[in-house]
Amino acid sequence: MKRAFSVFASACLLVACGSEASPGATAAADSGAGADSAADTSIGADASLEAGAVDLGCGYAYDAYNASPSIKANSIVKWTCTATTRTVVGNGLPDHDVGTFPNANCPNTIAAQSVSATMTLAPTQATTATIAGVGGVGYAFNGVKFDPATAGTCSDASGSTTCSLIGNTGNWHIEALGQSSFNFGVDADNAHVQPGGAYHYHGMPEAVLAKLAGGATKPTLVGYALDGFPVYARYGYATATDASSAVKPMRGSYRLKAAAATGRPSTVTYPMGAFTEDYEYVAGSGDLDACNGRTGVTPEYPAGTYHYYVTDTYPFIQRCLKGKYTATGGPPGDAGMGGMLDGAGAPCSSAGACAANQVCCPTGQSCAGMCVPDCRTGGACPSGLTCDASLGICKP
Repeated sequence: MKRAFSVFASACLLVACGSEASPGATAAADSGAGADSAADTSIGADASLEAGAVDLGCGYAYDAYNASPSIKANSIVKWTCTATTRTVVGNGLPDHDVGTFPNANCPNTIAAQSVSATMTLAPTQATTATIAGVGGVGYAFNGVKFDPATAGTCSDASGSTTCSLIGNTGNWHIEALGQSSFNFGVDADNAHVQPGGAYHYHGMPEAVLAKLAGGATKPTLVGYALDGFPVYARYGYATATDASSAVKPMRGSYRLKAAAATGRPSTVTYPMGAFTEDYEYVAGSGDLDACNGRTGVTPEYPAGTYHYYVTDTYPFIQRCLKGKYTATGGPPGDAGMGGMLDGAGAPCSSAGACAANQVCCPTGQSCAGMCVPDCRTGGACPSGLTCDASLGICKP
């Protein structure tokens, strides 16, 4: 599914594990948090995309038990390459410790997936970028997808605001990170779980970065986008074309708009930053382009290549693909958060502000500050949730 994001530059709107792995090295399985048994983890120097490049996307394999209480299963992934393509196959279970799932703000249980995606081994930039909506833009080396958008939206009609973290039906798109109006139950790796059990990253995958960087402050390749271009996390060279320049955190080139757009839900209830539409791209204000990437040298691509960054600043993970891209498998669409706010109504501050058979969801819950159906009066809870008799809301 694709939808246009108003925050992108006009050019975009026209289109649409081991310890530190040095180039060409073979790394043993890391037995860090959650990984109990040995694994076949091979990072090899394979077909180059450019002269002098070392492609870490070929020959990487991992199969080890993850003892994290929310997983307790093997994390399995394998990357292979032909002369023209790179393919990732796995079960989508991360190779690191994770938060508690289900939790109060994410009622979904992590489950193995059928991950299979093929991308070009020789990516080229398209004339215009492809806007990525809900569904994902690529994969980390552990087979977990990068999926920054959410299915949460708000609608504001005739002065009445209705919000839901599922469905993707409203015109104001809720951000998972960088705001405090809505709680998506993400863990320390800025990830959570879709209703179908898919664990996925909305922002910086801290454990992936720590494992692959080996604790070093350096540009670290953490995966590949669906268009075939590499994805790095946090750090890049201060001068894009100079590998001898200082290493620094990369910054996205987006900022909050000076004023809320016409028709936006109240900034008193939902401060700026709650919605994708609150941001605007300003070329040169950061280090990266509208797709959170740039052309330059990296340790793996000394001759230079276009590449993306996962950043600590908005958009966290790129919202568009700069390369030529034809879907050949890839992340399934994000169906939302399993009914957490299904049926949510107007904002509220007390029970008396809600209609009959609704309650004002209390602080600390994913639905906080909104009227939701009172499950004690006959409203059935979604699968996996039960009715909290004291609050009248559905919880894990």
